Amino acid sequence: MKKLTNKVVLVTGASRGIGAAIAMEMAKEGAKVVINYSGNKAEADSLVQTISNEGGVAIALQADVSNAAQVQALFDHAVAHFGKVDILVNNAGIMITKLLKDTTDEDFTRQFDINVRGTFNTLREAATKLADNGSIINLSSSNNRIILPTYSTYAASKSAVEQLTRVFTKEIGNRGINVNSVSPGPTNTELFRKGKTDEAIERLKSMSPFNRLGEARDTAKVVVFLASDDAKWINAQNIGVNGGMS
Repeated sequence: MKKLTNKVVLVTGASRGIGAAIAMEMAKEGAKVVINYSGNKAEADSLVQTISNEGGVAIALQADVSNAAQVQALFDHAVAHFGKVDILVNNAGIMITKLLKDTTDEDFTRQFDINVRGTFNTLREAATKLADNGSIINLSSSNNRIILPTYSTYAASKSAVEQLTRVFTKEIGNRGINVNSVSPGPTNTELFRKGKTDEAIERLKSMSPFNRLGEARDTAKVVVFLASDDAKWINAQNIGVNGGMS
């Protein structure tokens, strides 16, 4: 039997990159998938079609995770369609890389609104709407484990996500729900490559003993494991998926 048969999973920011890979792997393991997107409807619809073509079940739902009302509606629509949500994957996020002195108030607010408030909003809904004995996986970053100039506010936002993860386990564990976070390293996605020179990418590759970037599927496989019953005794942990860079 597949690992996630009869499970319903909601993946935020799932129209592309790591989120799309997670949605694909969840579907391959038998889960019905809710693909949340903010603005990329065409990509989200294309992913739904791909999953359907491979025998899976998925729907796409629009919501800005930084907006509490939209997140509430997202959960309500998902439950209305599939009858429940068993697994929440908080993948939606943005990365603004600037020297701290050049970071504007708007940069700071936008980074924290999506990365932190977005996670907070979905966890608050999950507190009452996620099915008993479910699982939550929040996406953090391996930038928290190293010191890289220009990543200060991004790393700070992801550190906040890790702390929300740890504390929330104590608040929701009485319903059998485990909560963990995953910290990808440099991953070969559009989000990662945007604005980086080839030299910068090669330098980041060299930080891993394997001398390569991660692929989105590397992270997706770990997320699927954490969402499965095999991982129910793993709780309040942060798992680095970075090829040994830290």
